[in-house]
Amino acid sequence: MTENIQSTEFDPEFDSTWEEDDFSTGDYERVERAALRRVAGLSTELEDITEVEYRQLRLERVVLVGVWTEGTAADSDASMAELARLAETAGSEVLEGVVQRRDKPDAATYIGSGKVSELRDVVQSTGADTVICDGELSPGQLRQLEEKLKVKVIDRTALILDIFAQHARSKEGKAQVELAQLQYLMPRLRGWGETLSRQAGGRAGGGNGGVGLRGPGETKIETDRRRIRARIAKLRREIAAIGVIRETKRGRRTANEIPSIAIAGYTNAGKSSLLNALTGAGVLVEDALFATLDPTTRRAETPEGLAYTLTDTVGFVRHLPHQLVEAFRSTLEEVGQADLLVHVVDGSDAMPEKQVSAVREVISEINEKTGAAMPRELLVVNKIDAVGDLGLARLRHLFPDASFVSAHSGLGIEELRVRIAELMPRPEVVVEALVPYARGEVVARVHRDGEVLSEKHTESGTLLNARVRPDLAGVLEEFATNGTPA
Repeated sequence: MTENIQSTEFDPEFDSTWEEDDFSTGDYERVERAALRRVAGLSTELEDITEVEYRQLRLERVVLVGVWTEGTAADSDASMAELARLAETAGSEVLEGVVQRRDKPDAATYIGSGKVSELRDVVQSTGADTVICDGELSPGQLRQLEEKLKVKVIDRTALILDIFAQHARSKEGKAQVELAQLQYLMPRLRGWGETLSRQAGGRAGGGNGGVGLRGPGETKIETDRRRIRARIAKLRREIAAIGVIRETKRGRRTANEIPSIAIAGYTNAGKSSLLNALTGAGVLVEDALFATLDPTTRRAETPEGLAYTLTDTVGFVRHLPHQLVEAFRSTLEEVGQADLLVHVVDGSDAMPEKQVSAVREVISEINEKTGAAMPRELLVVNKIDAVGDLGLARLRHLFPDASFVSAHSGLGIEELRVRIAELMPRPEVVVEALVPYARGEVVARVHRDGEVLSEKHTESGTLLNARVRPDLAGVLEEFATNGTPA
């Protein structure tokens, strides 16, 4: 079994230079995650069970299957490579990959009956116990493939949901992931043998009916669906309540008129690394897809001392499951309501323009549902230390207005701070005030919450020419030297 979730940066058991007090939040989480490795040898063979099948995704040796319907061969290869990375992040070993060229996926078996026979031979020869399809399978396709291949079959959506379930840490994150999983499971519920019709209802005395089976006729699978619907309703209420708390915190920042900046981007583009580089947040950084799910907000300052907040959001991916978009809607709203969107792009990726398109597509979908406008965007191309001069020249041609940084080495971070300060919304009221020396707290507040254009110390007090927000302009009105604030 490939242990690719294990930390590669340090091992506290063998590195005596690490003290417990030196650990950040991300360090603790990385150690804990490395301790929860997948166990090899767990069987995932299909077998008849007496209850509805609630199987955990225990991926081990997998074969990948894709259908190439559009785009170039390079696009198809990139999609399969990303699926392989997703599978490895979930804790499995990729053995083989198969791609079928079709106008559209087969309605019955996704890849067609002939390719299914070829795939069955591949599964048997490699000893794989799981097949992962690069797309969302219908319940019928899932059933047909499992019956013909005799191994567990999952799709891209189920794989991403499994990764989210592993990495969710907060109460809100766990509730959002569970909601998405239940929404995915509902149309795919199925039982085995007689479990589908244990209550005969009106067919008393005949078929499977008889004493003890007369009643409303509710089957076992209907009971499970009813319970899942009740659980979904409860989770929606919990997420809505958490959303109220999030909205309250956001409202406080808005009342204080603190500019908010959201960091968004493709998964593993380096959003958390960039947050750490800009604020020293110490959140988890790992070379894995969807390593961090819970949004983190930290305070930062421009070079002039103007305060603002930076929020690291969940990563995006091509064909992000719509269940996740709906479940994480309250979290993703942070992007739509930000004053500035810092869009992080992985410069080492073979097709960074595809990443940009995928992220913008999901953000547009969220904004359409919430009615929010697309915030001002600053493209930040990360990991430039991992590309050569030719690759960097190509990136500068693709994204001429972007900032180019390396969050790992710190290259370009100071220039990015200046760029953020330039694009942030500025206070709109210009005032000139003579503040007495006895009111030093007012001068300090102007420096903290406004933009000081000039400052001069006179016999009567501090003469300030500053750009401030309306609330602070009201405080300075009694000291104004040019009448009312302009």
